[in-house]
Amino acid sequence: MKIIRTDEAAFEGEFRRIRERGKTFDPELWQAVGKIVDAVATRGDAALFEYTARWDGHAVTAATVEATAEERRTAAAQVAPEDLAILSLAAERISRFHERQRQEGWSVGDEEGVSLGQRLLPLEKVGIYAPGGTACYPSTVLMTAIPARIAGVGEIVLVSPTKDGKLSPFIAAAAELSGVTRIFKIGGAQAVAALAYGTASVPQVDKIVGPGNAYVAMAKKMVFGQVAIDMIAGPSEVLIIADGLGEPAFAAADLLAQAEHDALASALLLTPDEGFARAVAREVDRQLATLSRRDIAARSLESYGAAIVTASLAEAVALANRFAPEHLEVMVQEPRTLLPELKNAGAIFLGSYTPEALGDYMAGPNHVLPTGGTARFASPLGVYDFCKRTSVLEFSREALERYGRQTGRFASLEGLEAHGRSALLRLAAKKA
Repeated sequence: MKIIRTDEAAFEGEFRRIRERGKTFDPELWQAVGKIVDAVATRGDAALFEYTARWDGHAVTAATVEATAEERRTAAAQVAPEDLAILSLAAERISRFHERQRQEGWSVGDEEGVSLGQRLLPLEKVGIYAPGGTACYPSTVLMTAIPARIAGVGEIVLVSPTKDGKLSPFIAAAAELSGVTRIFKIGGAQAVAALAYGTASVPQVDKIVGPGNAYVAMAKKMVFGQVAIDMIAGPSEVLIIADGLGEPAFAAADLLAQAEHDALASALLLTPDEGFARAVAREVDRQLATLSRRDIAARSLESYGAAIVTASLAEAVALANRFAPEHLEVMVQEPRTLLPELKNAGAIFLGSYTPEALGDYMAGPNHVLPTGGTARFASPLGVYDFCKRTSVLEFSREALERYGRQTGRFASLEGLEAHGRSALLRLAAKKA
């Protein structure tokens, strides 16, 4: 793991390169995904089934594309009791946290004859994408479906690719625990397109959430506007701020936990203590040798990992805010003293005993987080993402008389005669 000092001439270029990884536009991918999305949008089930057979290696039909209730029960029953207990505990903690995100509509009569307010309504139908073939992430199901259920979404539709057409037991169990309504055994860009446009077998949804590969991410980008999406998920990342007084093995383990995701993942340590940086780098090498996914982690660390030696903790905080990481760990003696200065992060993990992995599974807050610097303006997935707001306005005749002429004049400033007339003619009409 390389060590860089912020006072080196090459630092700024290297920092920017790591921060901007994965942002290069790929015209070939755009074209390939565009063909898939267009085919499903125009040919429906026929295209969906063709792509599933081609890339997932098994045939589906209108009769088999959706998992039956019996399939779901049979698959979920294969999960060992001790593993089901862990999934249940995670579901309970995630539910408890997200229950606190419930919001209510409001109405106010701030003056005579005027009532203004806002209705908060759940989306009617939501689609969730969860990897389920070679990579199986039941945590994704829990983190997406539970807040949707709490929000009051009427129908939660899960799409997840299958191996040999068989539903993953862990995906099925997580779906049962989180309130998923229907499960379709499809994946890839074709599944995203099916959710966005609807087919004879797959219902059209209002919003699509959940992570996927580059094809899935590109498809979500393409269908945005036809449906809502949660975010365009980029490569995962962790940034650790350390004062040098903690345990190097802890920091190394957390860096590797992120690096093993994929070769584009980023794992950064920021510390003013160069000795600590070198100790962590040595520990990374030691732990890396024992990992089953060491080849992936090694590529990630080689390309997008670094221990960065800063002039001070204040500089480390400033760099963290510039990077706006998905996961930000604060491994210092008094982590809460830095919290007010940390402005940009998807989730902040305070102290040496709060590893990022806790947030992935058991802590409770959502692990669907903004990546690629978007934490500057974006937020974790939550109950609020499954609701829509509608304004409600009511004016009496007397109230209109107080604001009608100004409305007419404002409309004339914009050259919209009919707008103004719609208010002024009411003022001219006799009172009933």
